[in-house]
Amino acid sequence: MTVEEKGGVSRRAVLTRSGLATGTAALALGLTPSAAAASPPLTSPAFTGGRFARERCRPACRTRDYQPVVVPNGTKCPWKIVGGAKVFHLVCEEFEHEFAPGLTATCWGYNRQVNGPVLEMVEGDRVRVYVTNRLPEATTVHWHGFLLPNGMDGVGGLTQKTIAPGETYLYEFVVAQSGTLLYHSHHDEMTQMALGLTGMVVVHPRGKKATVDRDFALLLHEWRIDPGASRPDPNEMTEFNVLTINGRCFPGTAPLVAKTGQRVRLRLGNLGAMDHHPFHVHGHFFTVTETDGGAIPASAQAPETTVLVGVGQTRTVELVTQLPGDWAMHCHMTHHVMNQMGHGLPNMIGVDAAKLDARLQPLLPGYMTMGHNGMGDMASMPMGVPANSIPMVGTRGKHDVITMGGMFTVLKVRDRLESYQDPGWYENPPGTLASVASGADLQRDGIDPAAPAQVAPGEVGGLGV
Repeated sequence: MTVEEKGGVSRRAVLTRSGLATGTAALALGLTPSAAAASPPLTSPAFTGGRFARERCRPACRTRDYQPVVVPNGTKCPWKIVGGAKVFHLVCEEFEHEFAPGLTATCWGYNRQVNGPVLEMVEGDRVRVYVTNRLPEATTVHWHGFLLPNGMDGVGGLTQKTIAPGETYLYEFVVAQSGTLLYHSHHDEMTQMALGLTGMVVVHPRGKKATVDRDFALLLHEWRIDPGASRPDPNEMTEFNVLTINGRCFPGTAPLVAKTGQRVRLRLGNLGAMDHHPFHVHGHFFTVTETDGGAIPASAQAPETTVLVGVGQTRTVELVTQLPGDWAMHCHMTHHVMNQMGHGLPNMIGVDAAKLDARLQPLLPGYMTMGHNGMGDMASMPMGVPANSIPMVGTRGKHDVITMGGMFTVLKVRDRLESYQDPGWYENPPGTLASVASGADLQRDGIDPAAPAQVAPGEVGGLGV
């Protein structure tokens, strides 16, 4: 067995890369030696898979070579090794998908999943991805962010013929980088991505030990599903009303579970149509360690509590779970944490509901004004909703109704865990739970709830003070 077959790099390979490959590239491009030195050779990862293609790396296997990623509410695509390559199979088809209990829709997706199953690879793997089209129209798969041969990029009409209904295409390339990448249709994108043809790819670095204890993949998306409708509307451009994490909206999202003191990685991707998402984690700060273009140098990382994930981007963050509890995680766009919210409604805040109800109830028996004191109480009202729709906000939490929906989930951190299954609600230690202030507390600290509210000047003193 040669050094290359063992996964190493021989002296001959090093000389070949540094000398012959550069010279060949210079001749092919008609460059002078000095210009060739400043230009990427044709053997760069963008063309061939770089050193990994020449070294014929063995296919990396889970647990032995990397720590498998966790996909809450989602799945991973199975693979097998054939002739030294990892073989995946994606099937594009129509199916029924549940976004949350009470809300389902007919979607298009890969392997009957919304979002599609995560493809897990290792830098240097040779992969073969078969794509079978069972849709009523043609499709392709674009490998978003990958460095690969142009003919494998997956843009219908530009880099390949489209995959006709009933056909199976093969994409084959060497994975030349590591990180969090994406895949999606690149033919009739407006329709096909809006109906669910999106997915995430996790590429682990080769030859490096895992640096985190928990590794989560979260793909963000947005949909327009009108109450009572049976399909997402692919023509929507601005007013999306179902916001999802791994194809689910709260209260249908599964929690992320970790132990206190663990290093947790969150891989966030956004393949929604139009909206960016400032994703916020409560009770922790994190560092953004990677973009979809690669790792961020440690010297350029800074602590954050919110990271903006733009359309077509991925961002990878890492944090240490220092405090136990049930910590909210969500998009900080307030309308992105609501379900099937209506638009074009009048502003009812401050309306005298008693007078309005008295005038309308003779015409509409049972009429009741809503929203005049805010929207929070609606979460606890046992009101009917149209078929195949869900309340705008709310589900019962441990202490009260949680007035959230959409792109919201919970990071559950515990000092002790028997498994990574949902451990239930957090039990707050005595003295650590906000509650109604007692008379003794108010008297001790000189607080009079009935007194006029007070403020202090924003600037005190004169110049130079």
